[in-house]
Amino acid sequence: MSKELSAAEAVAFIQDGSTLAVDGFVGSAAPEELLIALEQRFLETGAPKGLTVWASTGSGDTRGKGLDRLYHPGIIDRLMVSYLNLNRRLQKRLVDNELEGFLLPLGVMVQMYREIAAKRPGVITHVGLGTFVDPRHGGGRVNAVTKGDIVKVIEIEGKEWLLYPTFKPDAGLLRGSTADEDGNISMEREIATFQGPSFAQAVHNSGGKVIAQVEKIVPRGSLHPRRVTIPGHLVDHLVIGRPENHKQTFQVAYSPVFSGDERVDVSAMEPMPLDIRKLVGRRAAMELQRGDVINLGVGYPEFVATVAREEGVGDLFTLTVESGSTGGFPAYGLSFGAATNATSVIDHTYQFDFYDGGGLDITFVGLAEMDRLGNVNVSRLASRVPGIGGFFNVTQSADRVVFCGQFTAGESEIRVEDGRLVIAKDGDVTKFVEAVEQITFNAKVAIGRGQSVMAVTERAVFRIDENGPLLIEIAPGVDLERDVLAKMAFRPRIADTLKPMPAELFLAGSIGLAERLGR
Repeated sequence: MSKELSAAEAVAFIQDGSTLAVDGFVGSAAPEELLIALEQRFLETGAPKGLTVWASTGSGDTRGKGLDRLYHPGIIDRLMVSYLNLNRRLQKRLVDNELEGFLLPLGVMVQMYREIAAKRPGVITHVGLGTFVDPRHGGGRVNAVTKGDIVKVIEIEGKEWLLYPTFKPDAGLLRGSTADEDGNISMEREIATFQGPSFAQAVHNSGGKVIAQVEKIVPRGSLHPRRVTIPGHLVDHLVIGRPENHKQTFQVAYSPVFSGDERVDVSAMEPMPLDIRKLVGRRAAMELQRGDVINLGVGYPEFVATVAREEGVGDLFTLTVESGSTGGFPAYGLSFGAATNATSVIDHTYQFDFYDGGGLDITFVGLAEMDRLGNVNVSRLASRVPGIGGFFNVTQSADRVVFCGQFTAGESEIRVEDGRLVIAKDGDVTKFVEAVEQITFNAKVAIGRGQSVMAVTERAVFRIDENGPLLIEIAPGVDLERDVLAKMAFRPRIADTLKPMPAELFLAGSIGLAERLGR
């Protein structure tokens, strides 16, 4: 019997009150055809309603695609997710206390499928200790209407761990590139394989329906077995996605570079202008050491890779991305997770195993709020719930952590000019606050683990120790009192040897990163 159905026929299997797992990563791998059909079914019939949705990352584009198609009142009762920055509609419903929500670490969520498949009790990990997902600090609850505890503190041989219990998915929506008539699925045109095999095994072994969106269906036996990512016996139904609903990412229809079928000469790429993004990327890149294995977060951290490419030192260390890409240079924006000239792509379940086990030498992550203790918040900001993604996994396991971002938030006009920083208009939102709204990074715990922590902005650099932030550098052209201290809600300690940020950061041309790294 054929496994192929229309999208409408496939989503009809999802019943009221079900627990639904949904695949997707930022702007990639969203089963958009299925999400459109599910949304349409609900708008026409009012069903299914009362879903618990488990989505490792909220795929989206800030304009209503991806997981945001399920924002309509009534369709979701509870949302379990790690990252929602691109899902503005669902964010608003959470902020307005219209549905229950839990924010959990991305690595835990993708590893969870493996534990469900094997019928183990849950993910046991150090990831999240001392942060807002620790049940002693909120348990990951997003808002006031979210009830109950999910995460548990347990002790094994005298050491504390967090237990994230498994759940039972009734259905799962995923996507691949090609399927044969038996449901065997390859992912050769996707940017990565993500947690595909574990996802399908978890839903199947729970007695749920595995529904897969693909680009095409080919004859039985025509797929090379080594190209098959998800075995056909795990897949219940296949749906062919229309091209407009099966783009490689929400940013590009298809790039052979992102699928690994082509390589490009990165040395021929145009350098980015010397703005404050590049300035932060340059100063952060000075923390690199030859041979480092690196993780880069979204936003300002992405420009560390840009600087490395322009300086011609990309081969002196290894860049990795949570999606599973290793080597090459990570993509930006809605294509985040892809890489140009990657040397390997593994399931991101395994990538997080590597991260959690201490495989990273250094990680560069975003900076939304930092307080006088050095704690950082990137997960809850006034009227927004951007989430955490893989932030917990990398910042709690890397030897060195570098927070990167603009010193203030809000509309601003700050430029690099004549070897100095010019602040024509500053942002009106203070990012260095007395106490962060939510602890996404616990500085005391990190320092206790022996991690090295610093924060890099366009005008000031801080070293974080057991006493909080220590100001160690300021930009040329910046007034310490007016442009730094007056823009902070607390007065930081100032190093006796306070220095100007390196002059070469503010000038065109190379910053000499190759020489710094011993080339």
